[in-house]
Amino acid sequence: MYSLTLGLAIETKQLWDEVQACLPALPLRPVIEHQDMSSMGSFLERLERLRPEVVLLDVALAKEPLSELIPMVRAKAPDATIVALHTTADPDAILTAMRAGVNEYVYPPLEGALRGALERRSTDGRRHSGMRWGGRTVGFFSSKGGCGATTIVCHLAVELGRTGQKVLLADLDLDAGLIGFLTKAKPGYSILDAVNNLHRMDVSYWKALVSNGIPGVEIIAAPAATADKTYPRQEQLRQLFSFLRSCYDFTLIDLGRSLTRVGVAALEEMDEAYLVSTLEVPALHQAKQVLQILMDAGYGKDRLKLILNRVPKRSELAPGEIEKILGLPVYAVLPSSYPELHECYSLGKLLPERSVLGKQIRELALRMAGVNDPQTKKNKFSAFAEKLGL
Repeated sequence: MYSLTLGLAIETKQLWDEVQACLPALPLRPVIEHQDMSSMGSFLERLERLRPEVVLLDVALAKEPLSELIPMVRAKAPDATIVALHTTADPDAILTAMRAGVNEYVYPPLEGALRGALERRSTDGRRHSGMRWGGRTVGFFSSKGGCGATTIVCHLAVELGRTGQKVLLADLDLDAGLIGFLTKAKPGYSILDAVNNLHRMDVSYWKALVSNGIPGVEIIAAPAATADKTYPRQEQLRQLFSFLRSCYDFTLIDLGRSLTRVGVAALEEMDEAYLVSTLEVPALHQAKQVLQILMDAGYGKDRLKLILNRVPKRSELAPGEIEKILGLPVYAVLPSSYPELHECYSLGKLLPERSVLGKQIRELALRMAGVNDPQTKKNKFSAFAEKLGL
């Protein structure tokens, strides 16, 4: 279960302290923290702007009738799961809250009750295609320049779009962003325009920022090389990603090469990240350094995946050796296809779906989405990878 964004409106100290204590053990990421139930205006305004997926609401100290408060919360965040918190299992309070429209009613001890509520709502939410429950935010970055992360993320976005996913392709490589060029998008705005206007962010404003033209995929590019850049803070990225999770099934983000300041801040807020490396010695050396830095900083291995790109059919390095060198299993391996890519880019196109590399990227996209390929009897990762023993 991926982390869900959370809005808190809790004034009761007992409830506040217990929620804060159990948050590290729950798949929740707070984006709104409000502790004054007598003044809900600012909470509702932030609720509409950030649209958290879960709202914990203190009904023990709510100053307004729940029959009025809950519909206001629902109007600002229509897809959110609203969980009423109370200090006791008072039958009248439970009945009032349920009649007002909350999804769950919980009381201390909270951790087990909240976990059960989240699991139920996650299951229910995925049954309804109209709801985007915890869309995944995924970053891609190269161990060093020229390893192909941008090429991979562009083609993955296309393939995920073909599976019926709603996808955003975003460029956070603020130094050398190429997504706009490779996809032939003609954006009037960049991702920094979104970051710098979070105070006015809603669906209609966001639609004015993105470009489309690829079925199922919307694109927001990096700023032009000559543009003045104010690098986004981690809190701004947290708010932006929170909003994007409610809009897309997958948000794929190009982070550029190695560990940039923006990339490190973004990685902290992402559900998972893919490090792309080739088998060249400098690339593997840099990949090892990057992984060590992330591990030392407490970035979980379960959120990191390794893609080996441009791998020749005959490799001197066995999979076990690569894992031993880098300390991370190989998640995917993609073949070298430079002439094919060069020809397509010269024509201003992406790779055709039936190209050799295109087929491998399609298999990777299906694996990410958890979808079986209808064109194959088995959901094999890749015949190419199997030849290498991966």
